[in-house]
Amino acid sequence: MSIPSPRPSGSPRSTATLERKGALAPSHTLTALPPAYLQRSHFPIGRVEIGSDGEVITSLSIENAGTLPHDNVGEITASVLACAVEQLTEYFFDGRCEFDLPIHGGGTEFQRAVWSSLTKIPWGEHRSYGDIGTMTGRVSAGRAVGRAVGANPLPLLVPCHRVLASDQRITGYSAGSGVPTKIWLLEHEGISYKV
Repeated sequence: MSIPSPRPSGSPRSTATLERKGALAPSHTLTALPPAYLQRSHFPIGRVEIGSDGEVITSLSIENAGTLPHDNVGEITASVLACAVEQLTEYFFDGRCEFDLPIHGGGTEFQRAVWSSLTKIPWGEHRSYGDIGTMTGRVSAGRAVGRAVGANPLPLLVPCHRVLASDQRITGYSAGSGVPTKIWLLEHEGISYKV
């Protein structure tokens, strides 16, 4: 999939910080059963599928090779999904810098600590895997941090695209089309990187 260049947007707008309600689930567990509520929308990085239990966002997937995990399931919307689509639209087109959405899932205690650290990386900034290890109290857990970042079930809302190697290299991206999707998001936020 070819990802268009980021569109310039107006001045970044601050909003309330991302509300974390509980834990998050690893993305590989999301394909077994579809969420109770599901909505899809088109964005510059491709189609996005957002899942919910009706109260909180439980999953977010970015299109990869023209498909989404639950393409064969019809949409059943909920107000929290409409809010998520609205905030994502503002992120892509109107300068939204943070998300104010309830999120919830599963994951191990360590994954939850890593994902919580990701929500603290401000718009337009990046952190290294080592920084995230330090933030979680596991300075030498670089590989484990990388695996937890890659298992993030809510890319964009939990900004794993803002994590780079210590020399600002992109080492991968598990959402969407992989590295091209990450490059688009980094450029959209004006974050310097190396490939």
